[in-house]
Amino acid sequence: MNRQNHFQVAGASLAGDLDSIAIGDEIHGIAAEIYPICRSITGNGVRRTLQALKRHLPLVVHEIPSGTQVFDWVVPPEWNIREAYIANSAGERIVDFRHNNLHVLSYSVPVHARLSLEQLKKHIHTLPEQPALIPYRTSYYAEQWGFCMAHEQLAKLPDGLYEVHIDSSLEEGSLTYGEYLHRGALREEVLLSAHICHPSLANDNCSGVALLAALARRIVRMRTRYSYRFLFAPGTIGAITWLARSEHAVRRIHHGLVLSCLGDAGGPTYKRSRRGDAAIDRTMAYLLKGVGGAKVIDFTPLGYDERQFCSPGFNLPMGSFQRSQHGSFPEYHTSADDLDFIRPEHLADSYRVIAAALQILEQDCKPRNLMPKCEPQLGRRGLYAMIGGKDSAAKTKALLWVLNMADGTHCMLDIAERSDLPFALIAEAARLLEAHGLVKRC
Repeated sequence: MNRQNHFQVAGASLAGDLDSIAIGDEIHGIAAEIYPICRSITGNGVRRTLQALKRHLPLVVHEIPSGTQVFDWVVPPEWNIREAYIANSAGERIVDFRHNNLHVLSYSVPVHARLSLEQLKKHIHTLPEQPALIPYRTSYYAEQWGFCMAHEQLAKLPDGLYEVHIDSSLEEGSLTYGEYLHRGALREEVLLSAHICHPSLANDNCSGVALLAALARRIVRMRTRYSYRFLFAPGTIGAITWLARSEHAVRRIHHGLVLSCLGDAGGPTYKRSRRGDAAIDRTMAYLLKGVGGAKVIDFTPLGYDERQFCSPGFNLPMGSFQRSQHGSFPEYHTSADDLDFIRPEHLADSYRVIAAALQILEQDCKPRNLMPKCEPQLGRRGLYAMIGGKDSAAKTKALLWVLNMADGTHCMLDIAERSDLPFALIAEAARLLEAHGLVKRC
């Protein structure tokens, strides 16, 4: 069975007539739009990013004041940066935040000083094992300052005095996140989340943010069974803040995915929810079965915001979907994670997997055979004539499998798994049988 075709068929029925080149280019374009913005867990970079996303979907933006208690955490002071550089004794800027916003340790306190090379090195972060790359480093909860640069550049610096300047601020402000709730026929929700705190890192996580925006852009125009909540929040503290403010709504979340690292050539990789047997876990395992390079891994309390959503006090049915797993590719958290690293074809493939998963969640139910004593006569109802064509054998199998297993205890995903037929074919067979009074779906 070719489940790549299944992705296209199922995904198209949820998100419209998908052209893989067009959707990949669209997602890459959104990623390119937000890539240059310097983001952190708070600040104007997050706001600028959310404003850019508002051109694609009707986001509601929330501001949570610094000092707000959110479970065991406190919303930190707001960080903003205007300029940062290192200049040599001739006044030449050898490191400049304007050229690459990874050059500054995120959440650096302000500084303006002249230091010897020996003193300066104490505040420089490099990657000796990847000497040409700039690392991404943060210091959210410990006040310090620092720069990041290529190790090969640092090794070439001559002795002398260097001017360091970071024009930043840590002040009472707020933490910002955005969400959009698409209301479906049911109050039960599917939560889709992407962290929005990383600066110019294309795969981690401009790719996840951009794909989620493209998906929401389509769902906003649709009638759906489930309600869909799209969350764009800073990693860890943003998810914790949202959960602390949304405990009343959490019980409505029946399925969910945390999305990141969706544009590289690896994987794909799905990490199960803490429950391990949630509907989204089964759905993703079904879709990825037999796909070359795909992995389904067990839950661990390491990773992204699935750690918060799946913490014991919430234990939400949410998994995590990536291509290469975070930390497993050499470009991770370096300047090599740029727009050339993510490709439209991989973004499109990630989109198709997610769209197919949502389509299964939308359509899955436990059908019941209304004539369960032996097979009903399909020919008398014209069903054999209606299923002619080159795929007639598979369509006949789908009808017979649905009739046999539609006892009210098996869902359509059960039938698809046992029959080894595409879910879309099983769903169409159930619809056809219902139209002829032989099966009642949900």
